[in-house]
Amino acid sequence: MVAIIVVAVLVVVALFFASRAIRVIPQARAGVLERLGRYSRTLEPGLNLVVPFIERVRPLVDLREQVVNFKPQAVITSDNVVVAIETVLYFTITDARSATYEIASPLQAIEQLTVTTLRNVIGGITLEDTLTSRENVNTELRGVLDEATGKWGIRINRVEIKSVDPPPDIKAAMEKQMRAERDRRAAILTAEGTKQAQILTAEGEKQAAVLKAEGARQAAILRAEGEAKAIATVFDAIHKGDADQKLLSYQYLQMLPQLAQGEANKVFVIPSEFTQAFAGIGEALGKNADDKQIEQ
Repeated sequence: MVAIIVVAVLVVVALFFASRAIRVIPQARAGVLERLGRYSRTLEPGLNLVVPFIERVRPLVDLREQVVNFKPQAVITSDNVVVAIETVLYFTITDARSATYEIASPLQAIEQLTVTTLRNVIGGITLEDTLTSRENVNTELRGVLDEATGKWGIRINRVEIKSVDPPPDIKAAMEKQMRAERDRRAAILTAEGTKQAQILTAEGEKQAAVLKAEGARQAAILRAEGEAKAIATVFDAIHKGDADQKLLSYQYLQMLPQLAQGEANKVFVIPSEFTQAFAGIGEALGKNADDKQIEQ
């Protein structure tokens, strides 16, 4: 019986020591091992053996990327405007030993460093630049924070300004300014549209007048060419037919009304040739009458 009890005690003690000696580290975690109170090594994910009562594993360190949201902080810009800025920080612990021994409260230290750096950066720019140049502010914050937290075994991945909240009176003034700017742009666009419409209308009227004048000119040219051809044809026919003085006088009398039809002709002057043509017609008519009397 005594032997059984001793064996059972030994088994229990062995199980106890085994449970204290075997440590399983999950993935994306790291364990800092201390031997007699001093740093010994960093336990990697997987199965690890430790010496019970001599070596101790501190709380595991999370190696995944972490996100922390810092509450809004009052910051004064270079143009003396107090704004409340809320930031979001993305960081990763790269060295479990440094994160354990170099800094006591990493999150609190990062928050205070972020606030201090943010006040330095925002204090050198205006409110307008703060609202419109967030990317530059984020980049500058990340550079300063990453350099300061490097010795803590922490890498700053991203720093984002979540919100910028100016005072209510500044908001009202900004809204009025934006409304006035929109009205100004609308007035400019309306004026530009009216100007373009007037220009297009004037261009259309100009082109129409030019085309109309060109058409009138072409019509006048064609009409003049037609009249010239008609006169030439009549002239050729008269000369080819060997017309006598009587026919020429008769044609001349027929052309006189056409000479007087022009709009610019206010006064009609009878040329000297009219008397000769009229005399020729008279002689022709007298000769015709004598011929009829002889026949009778």
